[in-house]
Amino acid sequence: MDQLRECIASVIAQPGVTTEIFVIDDSAEGSAQQVVECFADARISYVKNPQPTGGRPSVVRNLGWPLATGRFVHFLDDDDLVVDGHYAAVKSAFESHPDVGQVFGRIEPFGSGLKAQLDHECRYFADAAHKAVACARFGTRWAYTATMLFDSALLVCSASIIRRACVGALQGFDPEIRLMEDADFHVRVMREFGVHFLNRTAIRYRIGSPSLMHSPNPPPSQRQEEISACRRMQAKYRNQRGLLEYYALAIFTRVVLKML
Repeated sequence: MDQLRECIASVIAQPGVTTEIFVIDDSAEGSAQQVVECFADARISYVKNPQPTGGRPSVVRNLGWPLATGRFVHFLDDDDLVVDGHYAAVKSAFESHPDVGQVFGRIEPFGSGLKAQLDHECRYFADAAHKAVACARFGTRWAYTATMLFDSALLVCSASIIRRACVGALQGFDPEIRLMEDADFHVRVMREFGVHFLNRTAIRYRIGSPSLMHSPNPPPSQRQEEISACRRMQAKYRNQRGLLEYYALAIFTRVVLKML
């Protein structure tokens, strides 16, 4: 529970903004309640999932966002940390870019796992930031969407903040997807509402060992779920946006973006 305590502390310490925090507890034993109570802060609400999912983030996140009353929603995982001043920077970015529904920033991996794993994650997210800068040359939608669909994830859920109205319009996360649910969600946000990349660190992203996102030897069941999620995400896009746009973005990713 120390990680959750640190996570919450990083949010309530953010200056220049008003925050409300909903801790959605998906455990059977309700272990997060005592952490929330130790803060004794009216901004923090504890919500116990009456039917624990056994590990379906899409379902858990969909329990949280309808409770929010503010203009923006941050789906922050309980082991990540928000860097100082990030919320104020995001608020300013939204004010400067009123036409976009999402703002995301750089990711700084940290953790106590193997050095080789941490080095790999640092390289991956440095490359993701480089790609995000390149995508910005093509506007707020197409290149970001194409990269997420056909190349690699530009972000994790904790690095992104979204207008609450946009989350509602998309009805949140797809509950049928257990892994890569955040990639599917961000593809839909980016394509529908546009995105701005804030070229500064947004979160400190805690790396476990092995890494769920970049495990060198994932179990077959995990790999199968990832493949299934990717296929579902791409199939939904084809059905909603049409084959012409879908394949145009695929070609754009593999030809234009690869050269950058």
